[in-house]
Amino acid sequence: MSTSSATVAGSPPPGAGSSGDINLSKKPRPAESAIKVLLATCALLSALISVGIVAALIDPVIDFFGQVPFGDYFALEGEYGVLPLINATMITTIIALLVAVPLGLGAAMYLSEYASPRARRILKPTVELLAGVPSVVYGFFALAFVTPTLLQDILSLDVGFTNMLAAGLILGVMVIPTIASLAEDSLSAVPMAMRQGSLAMGANRMQTTVRVVFPAALSGIAAAIVLGMSRAIGETMIVTLAAGNIKNFTLDPRDGAQTMTGFIANTAGGENPVGSVDYNMLFAVGMTLFLITLVINMVSIFIVRRYRQAY
Repeated sequence: MSTSSATVAGSPPPGAGSSGDINLSKKPRPAESAIKVLLATCALLSALISVGIVAALIDPVIDFFGQVPFGDYFALEGEYGVLPLINATMITTIIALLVAVPLGLGAAMYLSEYASPRARRILKPTVELLAGVPSVVYGFFALAFVTPTLLQDILSLDVGFTNMLAAGLILGVMVIPTIASLAEDSLSAVPMAMRQGSLAMGANRMQTTVRVVFPAALSGIAAAIVLGMSRAIGETMIVTLAAGNIKNFTLDPRDGAQTMTGFIANTAGGENPVGSVDYNMLFAVGMTLFLITLVINMVSIFIVRRYRQAY
């Protein structure tokens, strides 16, 4: 008698389980349900906080533009002109990215492709340690070392006590760990089979890194750079201390100029009465900064989705 013929008629097929098996999906699990509710609450609160921030900005912004025309706000000069603030913010951010992108990506490529496991265990936490340094320390470092020693004495540049160049350089140092850490994670996530295939075709290690691994991790690298840019734009203490506190529309990074976050920090110091036009301008600048950051994040999401590769 064959095995199949030995199966009793009406019995479930092999592997299907008996008719008395318990459906685990319908089994009550109070602890798991509580965790699910807790996590959903956290996600909802995060969304509500973002909505609350925008809602807190709207009323003062409406009051501000009820008293100040748009033309006076989006102007190069004048008490309420915001373009000098945007210009200084963009210049310091560009300088920061010129420092942080090559150094951050270089560190990421070394840690991912060349460093030994022991070197990686030591170097990566050391690089990430820079992210834990308080920004006020970076600001004083710019005033005490970068401007007088590096820029004036070593490079012999004609810069003032406060200038956008020193602020941008230190902003770049602060952003390096953000770009390096996220880019290194993206490079390490590329499957080893792609590296092995490239090496088997005769490519050397550098060619494999630049032509195979780097393009495969491009979406994560782009997200790391955009996140670093957002961090540089939103930084306050470094630019408040090192860039200057006077509106100045100039393209020369050796000059001092007030950025958007520096203006907000100074205006919120308590000198302007609550509800005054000067006080409400704080919220208008904050809303402008929020919209700029939102656009950058939307660009980041587009790039990630456009170039994402699934393995």
